[in-house]
Amino acid sequence: MNGSWVRIPLALPAFSNCLIEMISPIPDEVQRRDQVLQAVLSHVREDRRIFLPPFDPNASRPSDQFALQSVGLEPNEFGGSVSEFRYQFEGEEDLLHLIVTRTDGSPLTPMEGQEVAAFLLPDLPSSLMWLKPGDFTQHFYFGHDELLSSTAGGN
Repeated sequence: MNGSWVRIPLALPAFSNCLIEMISPIPDEVQRRDQVLQAVLSHVREDRRIFLPPFDPNASRPSDQFALQSVGLEPNEFGGSVSEFRYQFEGEEDLLHLIVTRTDGSPLTPMEGQEVAAFLLPDLPSSLMWLKPGDFTQHFYFGHDELLSSTAGGN
């Protein structure tokens, strides 16, 4: 599975609700998610790129096998955490990228990554996202226009 692309099947609403209940976000995590999404939406509306934070080799952990495991360890405008997962957004001209890892750097499944994506983007149909699964990171890709149209007028 590592290195292949997977189209995420359309999730039934009840299934999406179950995923969100499985990670049980606390109020601070919900507030952080909302702040991150507002920053992402603002950049998309203003046609500005969303860059990954600069790679800091000093922030890497001995257990990290590659750089994307430690991306977003430092607080930044486009990343946060929920439960035992960390997430980071980046974006090009028309495509957004969501990276999901475990905070402790251990492996995670595509389903766990989907749980985080469902929490972060509850109104974006999973059928409009692409998943590039991995062992330690899960990568989701979707268009700017899909995000804007799924978020009540892009607000």
